[in-house]
Amino acid sequence: MQKRLTVGLTGGIGSGKTTIANLFGELGAAIVDTDLIAHQLTQPDGLAIPAIRDQFGETYITADGALNRARMRELVFTDTHKKLLLESILHPMIRQATELASQTSKGSYLMLVIPLLVESGNWRQKLDRIVVVDCYEQTQVQRVMERNQLSEEQVRAIMRAQASRQQRLDAADDVIENNGDLNLAKHQVAILHQQFLALSGK
Repeated sequence: MQKRLTVGLTGGIGSGKTTIANLFGELGAAIVDTDLIAHQLTQPDGLAIPAIRDQFGETYITADGALNRARMRELVFTDTHKKLLLESILHPMIRQATELASQTSKGSYLMLVIPLLVESGNWRQKLDRIVVVDCYEQTQVQRVMERNQLSEEQVRAIMRAQASRQQRLDAADDVIENNGDLNLAKHQVAILHQQFLALSGK
């Protein structure tokens, strides 16, 4: 059986990855979002919660049994060792769940939404194409400040912890500009969708 074309979609925080992924999904791509999987693993009674509780203690778990995201975010941004520890728990579980979801998802080609694709080198060999959702850094800051109720400094700290805009663009096979014009975004998605169908032999 021929392997399905697998496309990785990535972009910095606030670049609009979910919006773009949904547009591909509407056109018939099978979308698997690793961020969504990470949230499921760390929600109340999520599969990752016992290991996180064991390694980090009760203070990083909310009263309803989910990961305390705000507290964990503060910790991992100031302590690289703790960041690596959290990743060592989550990343294997995310990969396993992604693999499972990929096998059962229906679509003309597979699109994996991977926020930290460029940062974590082990996704690349699984991908046929890398699409980067790109926008101005100031646009990112504004979006995340409004969405997550964070200060500009907090958003910029998150951005500094991620790959730079240039590093992502260097890794891209295709780039979608997403500075807020939805019609332009839809147009770019439609063009790439046709290319991916052609590459899929569909």
